[in-house]
Amino acid sequence: MKKIILSAVAFIMLFSCQNDQTELTSSSRNAITHRSCASQEVLAEQLKADPTLILRMNQIEAFTQKAMLTNRSVNGKIIIPVVVNVLYRTLAENISDAQIQSQIDVLNKDFTATNSDFRNIPAEFTGVAANVGITFELVKINRKSTTKTSWGTRDVMKNSKRGGIDPTSPTTTLNIWACIIGGGILGYAQFPGGSLATDGVVIDSFYFGLSSDNSYPYNLGRTASHEVGHWMNLRHIWGDASCGNDLVADTPVHKTANFSVPTYPFVSSCLPTHNEMTMNYMDYTDDRGMYMFTNGQKARMAALFVSGGARAGFGI
Repeated sequence: MKKIILSAVAFIMLFSCQNDQTELTSSSRNAITHRSCASQEVLAEQLKADPTLILRMNQIEAFTQKAMLTNRSVNGKIIIPVVVNVLYRTLAENISDAQIQSQIDVLNKDFTATNSDFRNIPAEFTGVAANVGITFELVKINRKSTTKTSWGTRDVMKNSKRGGIDPTSPTTTLNIWACIIGGGILGYAQFPGGSLATDGVVIDSFYFGLSSDNSYPYNLGRTASHEVGHWMNLRHIWGDASCGNDLVADTPVHKTANFSVPTYPFVSSCLPTHNEMTMNYMDYTDDRGMYMFTNGQKARMAALFVSGGARAGFGI
C-alpha cells in the first residue's frame, strides 16, 4: 500500500523540482517522438509566484483523502460543460467544429470506459479498471485569429489583454484552449487550487481530437484525456520522481515515465517486483497505448465534485 499523505514540505519539494523553462518559442511541426506534458512545470512556476497556492492545494489534498476514506459520493451525475477556445494563425490551426466534437467524444468514451480498447486491459488490472462515470458536453466554441506562431506555457493564451481568450465561467465550466504551444509540448493543465483566471486545459491544436495521421502517434485525442486527468487532480503515474508517489493506492509504482507502447508485462525496477500499468492515461505512452483509469483514480477525481470539494460547482 502506498503512503498517500504528503506533508506540506514534501508537497513543495515534489512539485518544485521541475524544469523552470516555460517560455517556449519553437513553432516547429517536427514529429514529436516522446509525449511531453508541461503540467508539473507550470505548477512549479505557479508555486513560486503564489506562496498561498501550496496552502490551498494541501487543503484540497486533505479534503480529498478524507472524502476517499469516508466513501463520500456525488449527489447525481457529473456532466462537465466544456468551452473550447481556438487561437489560430493558419487555416490548419483553425480546427473544425467536427474535430472539436471528436475530442469531446473521446473524453466521453475514455471517462466512461466505453472506449473500444478498454477490453485490452490485462487480466492483472481488470479488477481495478474504472468507469469514472463523468461525461462532457460541448456548450460553446470561441475562435480568435492571432499572429503568434506559438504561445508557450505562461498562460498567455488565457488572457484577452495579451492576445488570448479569457476563460468562460471557470467555476462551472471546463475551458480548453486549442493553440500552438511550441517546444514539443502536447498539452498542460492547471491543478485544482490555482487561479480561476487561468483554470483549464491547453492542448496543442495539432493533437486536438481525432486528428490526421501526421499527428501520429498522438492522433487519437488521448492528450486531452491525460490533461483533463490533471485538471481533476490526478498526478503522473510515476509521481514525477524515481519510483514516486502518485497519491493513488491501486496504481502500481512506476520507475519513471514510459513511452511508445511497452509490451505487457512490463516489469518494474521498483521493488518489490511487479508489473507497471503502462496503459494508464496518466503515463506518457502513445495514444494507442493508454486506455484505462483505476478505481483509486476515480475516487480521487470524484472527491473534487462532492459538497465542499474544489470543483463542487460542476456537480448536479
